[in-house]
Amino acid sequence: MCEQRMVGIDVAKATLDVAVRPSGEQHSAPNDSEGIAALVNWVGMLEPTVIVVEATGGYEAALVAALGVAGRPVAVVNPRQVRAFATAAGYLAKTDRLDAPVLAHFAAALRPTPRPLPDAQAQELAALLERRRQVVAMRTAEQNRLGATRVERVRARIQAHLAWLDADLQEVDDDLRRSRRASPLWRARDDLLQGVPGVGPVVALTLVADLPEVGRLSHAQIAALVGVAPPSRASGTLRGRRTVWGGRAAVRAALSRGPCAPRAATLSFKGSTSASWRRARRRRSPWWRAGTSCSPSSTPWSGMAPPGGLRPPEPARWRTSRVTVAPL
Repeated sequence: MCEQRMVGIDVAKATLDVAVRPSGEQHSAPNDSEGIAALVNWVGMLEPTVIVVEATGGYEAALVAALGVAGRPVAVVNPRQVRAFATAAGYLAKTDRLDAPVLAHFAAALRPTPRPLPDAQAQELAALLERRRQVVAMRTAEQNRLGATRVERVRARIQAHLAWLDADLQEVDDDLRRSRRASPLWRARDDLLQGVPGVGPVVALTLVADLPEVGRLSHAQIAALVGVAPPSRASGTLRGRRTVWGGRAAVRAALSRGPCAPRAATLSFKGSTSASWRRARRRRSPWWRAGTSCSPSSTPWSGMAPPGGLRPPEPARWRTSRVTVAPL
């Protein structure tokens, strides 16, 4: 029987550390174009069953792309999951040289499934959307600074920067529209998504670029993937509480912005929940707030149960809790 080799690659800004299991062989290369090319050739000679790489905020993108082009089975995994595995397996220290063997052990124990990588066009669309989010964040920060300063020379500089950001945002939006029109498949999916009430062009393009699994997974799987399905925590003092963490933050942020909901809807339960629920029912008012100045009649979710099928909490266990729900 052919021995199955598991490879873990720890990606840093300057270096790439590799560990092979079960042989225990280790290798290191610089994180640049030449180092990545040499590493891909070296790993290719091993014929690994799976290569595990942590998501490191973009430093892994060039390596993953090169491995994908070479046809190597690569799986990009969540660092939080790897850290939990390392702690359970007894790897308490955390160094660059140790992280690669941990990733190889993770690959051997859990066998993550290699997934098809997005093509160059999809990566370009995702990069444009990320740039748009960055420009919008900078624009919001500058607008806040403009409202806080009273010095005219400083205000003039901020206003000039805001004008530049507005022009840059317009150029990014134009590039996104051209990218949408360039692909018949994206155009069809975008038109289908924008047919849903409350879904605009930015949300539709975000779903197309950052959530390509839409249409291939069930509703529950998609909700868990995005991170809008709060997992139960029914242990000890946390009994009855729910939390939202993980998932794809960019998609979740886009979904939380509707026509009249600039922020994620927030559910608040304080004090006697059962009494609060009965009072809300008597007033025939929504039991959740969208965090916006829009009137209840102007929101598409007014008077309806919140998305995700949440129901009133059980009175005996919910005393003070806060759950964030992103309406679509």
